[in-house]
Amino acid sequence: MSLFKNDLILRAARREPVERTPVWMMRQAGRYLPQYRAVREGRSFLEMCKTPELATEVTLQPVDLIGVDAAIIFSDILVIPEAMGSNLELIESKGPVIYNPVRTASDVENLKVIDAVSDLGYVLDAIRMTKKQLNNRVPLIGFSGAPWTLLTYMVEGGSSKSFKFSKSMIMDQPKTAHRLLKDLSFAISDYLIAQVEAGADIIQIFDSWASALDPVYYEEFGLPYIEFIVDSLKVLDVPVIVFAKGANASLERLSKSGAHVLGLDWTISLAEAKSRVGNSVALQGNMDPSFLYSSPESIEREVKRILSLWGPETGHIFNLGHGILPDVPPDHAKAMVNAVKQFSVR
Repeated sequence: MSLFKNDLILRAARREPVERTPVWMMRQAGRYLPQYRAVREGRSFLEMCKTPELATEVTLQPVDLIGVDAAIIFSDILVIPEAMGSNLELIESKGPVIYNPVRTASDVENLKVIDAVSDLGYVLDAIRMTKKQLNNRVPLIGFSGAPWTLLTYMVEGGSSKSFKFSKSMIMDQPKTAHRLLKDLSFAISDYLIAQVEAGADIIQIFDSWASALDPVYYEEFGLPYIEFIVDSLKVLDVPVIVFAKGANASLERLSKSGAHVLGLDWTISLAEAKSRVGNSVALQGNMDPSFLYSSPESIEREVKRILSLWGPETGHIFNLGHGILPDVPPDHAKAMVNAVKQFSVR
């Protein structure tokens, strides 16, 4: 018997029977909520991440206000690079900036080997605090960025459109790239294991920049490291979601990675993805986040359409195809969640 009042996401992730489709949103604890903006006022993003009381407060907001079926701990994928020595600043209007990018073998050698418990303890404290306040209402999702995505930020010095330095590194310095990816893989594995030990009930790995690589290079510089991390989590018996945005060409190999769930962006039909991977994994997604700007009636129609692509069986977690956008009206997010709850009843 489950300890949770609502364990739909855990059952769907394992393709066990569910009464309806579970629903949550990437970036659900964020700027679209006025309550989040009120907590954030006068504070930096990193200050929020590093203050467990604040991280807990905003993690709980979408559970209370929007009615999602899971909480996801409020943090950022770049806490690992920062702990390894990246001089990180998260600028509201610009995004992340790393002032000491990693470009050479010696740069990689100089990175710190981190200890998740001591170097990222503030995230673990937030997980413990959030679990206590959730009181088993819904499961808590822990997460990390994938090695390739973290490499791009560390090498580029922030976000990029061309991935000039990252792609030059994999072509001109492949050994250096693999060394950095390996180091990141060990750090991520330890970090995610620590999150589960602190109380996370399910894990998501974000490979947000998977689409930056040609599929041939993603097979070399992306997938093996995700597979390593997923394998390292098997001893913990928690469901693992892999969201490799734009990596639709690699769907079949991703389905064999050991992950329980594959997250999909909105550029692939849920029906096509289901036909390609069969019953080997659950699928998560995949409404276009921009559709939340449309009317609640249109949102309801789109929810119905996506649900119809899956059908009545278990193994689907409803989500957006990427994070919720910061200026979406909260009522529109709630309309999506309510529509999933209404129209997916088995």
